[in-house]
Amino acid sequence: MEKRKLVLTIIGVVSLAMVIMVYIYFSKPGRDEKKNQQIINQVQTVQQKTDEKKENTEKNTSGDELENVTPGSEEYRGFLLDNVLHSPNEGDIHYNVYIQDAYDGTKEYALYVTLPGYQGLYFQGVGENIRTEDFGFEAQKYITDMIIVAPQLNDWGQTSADQTIELTQYFLTHYIINPSKVYINGYSGGGETLSLVLAKQPELYTAALMCSSQWDGAYELVVEMKTPVYFVIGESDEYYGSEPFKEAYQQIHELYKEQGLSESEIDKLVVLDVKDKDYFEGTPVTYQHGGGYLFCRDKEIMGWLFNQ
Repeated sequence: MEKRKLVLTIIGVVSLAMVIMVYIYFSKPGRDEKKNQQIINQVQTVQQKTDEKKENTEKNTSGDELENVTPGSEEYRGFLLDNVLHSPNEGDIHYNVYIQDAYDGTKEYALYVTLPGYQGLYFQGVGENIRTEDFGFEAQKYITDMIIVAPQLNDWGQTSADQTIELTQYFLTHYIINPSKVYINGYSGGGETLSLVLAKQPELYTAALMCSSQWDGAYELVVEMKTPVYFVIGESDEYYGSEPFKEAYQQIHELYKEQGLSESEIDKLVVLDVKDKDYFEGTPVTYQHGGGYLFCRDKEIMGWLFNQ
C-alpha cells in the first residue's frame, strides 16, 4: 500500500511539473501566437482521434455494426490499392478504388465496377488489374461524379461472382450512389464472372459490358429484369472464338421475343458487336483477344454503357 502511495505521489508531482512547464512555455513574452495555436490544434486533433477510437471501440463491444474494411496504403493513378472488405459471408474481398476528393456524401454519384481478366487476379500482384487494363481510367471520361471499383478476385467462378455482388452491395449501402447509374464490365475471365453475377442479381446493375469472353451463367433472370447487355469480341478471338457470344446473344434475343418484345425494343437490351480483323489492323493490339485495350477506348462501346 505504501509503495502504491509513493508511486501515485511521484506521478502527481511529475504531472504538476508538466503543467507548470506548459504554462511557462505559453506565457513567455514574444512567443509566436500562431505557433502556439498550431501546437494547441495538434493536441486537439490527437485528442479528437483518441475520442473517435474510443467511441468505435465502445460500438464494437456493444455489438453495433462497424464498416468492416481495411483501407489500402498505396496509390496508383488516383486509385487506392488493396483495400479489403472483410465479409462474414464471402471472406476477404480485395479491391482497388477511385473516389474523387470532392466526394463528400452530399450528392449521388454513379458506380462502376470493372472485372479483370486472368492477368489481373489478386495472386498476380496488387494492382495488376488496373496496371494492365484501362477500363477504370477511360471510364472517367464519361461520368465525372463516379466511384470506380476494380476488384481483384481469385478466379472467374461462382465465388468471385458472389464477392462481386457483395462488394457492389457494400458500396450501394455505404456511399451515396444513384441506383439508376450502376455499371459493370468484365473482360476475358472477368466476363465469365460477370455472366454469373448477372445470372444471380442483374437488378443491381443499370447495364453490363461483356468483352472478349463467354457466358457461363443462366439467361432467364437477366431477361426478366431487362438488364441491358453489350457483347463485344474479335471474330477470331484466339482464346474464346466468337461463337460463345453469338450463342449467348441468340439465347437472350429469343427469350425477349418470347416475352413479345419488338426487334427495336430487343436491340436496346442486347447488342452483339463482333469485330473483324480490320478493326485491329494498324493498332498496338497484335492479337484479337487483347481487344480490351481497344474496346475501353472505343467511344461507341463505352458510350453505350454509360448512356444507359
